[in-house]
Amino acid sequence: MWLIFAFGSAFFAGITAILAKCGIRETDSTITTAVRTIVVLLFSWLMVFVVQSQNQLHAINANTLLFLVLSGLATGASWLCYFKALQLGDINKVVPIDKSSTVLTIVLAFLFFSEPINLLKGTGILLIAVGTFLMLERKKSGRQTDNRGAWLWYALGSAIFASLTAILGKIGITGIESNLGTAIRTVVVLIMAWGMVFVTGKQKNLRRIPKHDFTFICLSGIATGASWLCFYRALQDGPASIVVPIDKLSILVTIAFSYFVFHEKLTCKSALGLLFITVGTLIMLF
Repeated sequence: MWLIFAFGSAFFAGITAILAKCGIRETDSTITTAVRTIVVLLFSWLMVFVVQSQNQLHAINANTLLFLVLSGLATGASWLCYFKALQLGDINKVVPIDKSSTVLTIVLAFLFFSEPINLLKGTGILLIAVGTFLMLERKKSGRQTDNRGAWLWYALGSAIFASLTAILGKIGITGIESNLGTAIRTVVVLIMAWGMVFVTGKQKNLRRIPKHDFTFICLSGIATGASWLCFYRALQDGPASIVVPIDKLSILVTIAFSYFVFHEKLTCKSALGLLFITVGTLIMLF
């Protein structure tokens, strides 16, 4: 069953990027992160009561809570970087870099969980790395903000924090129901996101969010909530070194929707890179 949840996580994560891109056309990325986190929080706690895991709250020990909080902080940092990168750069450049967190996650899983890296898995890592590099050349953007390359640093930050999220989350959900772990982490993300809004003084812009942007921000939050629930349910039963690569196949969903929604086309070079990433991911499943 964890394989089904892993692929479900990939699908919902893929459409999250598209919905989010539609929601940050006129809205600041930090505000977008904070608003959509409310939706994810409601969604995640709804699932807690559906599966009736709220009774396990008293059984959470200090060590589990610590890693859930750390995982939530890493998630918040990853989100803030990711949506800022989407706002500044081209989605076809940002998403491949974000998905490259697979390589770092596998290395960390080897160090912390002793999950082996054999010849097949090593080959998969190499293909993903090469494929990501090829996709970075996918589309030249004429945006002035993109020329500065600021999006690249935010995208790299998103990838690093995303890999830490998976490792810390794997430790944090040990011994507790996955939906409850997700809900607790979301509370941390909410506090962090809204803290950033008030620290930067952007709360005054909340009333200026266009209805179009607000709708897509909420939809992206729902998609994220569904992706999270699937992802951490899969992590609880399956190995992180396999669950994470499957989740990263969301890039296929993103590219497919970006073609229909934003009319973005693949070049031969980027198509080859996408093929490498896909093959590398599938190799690691064996």
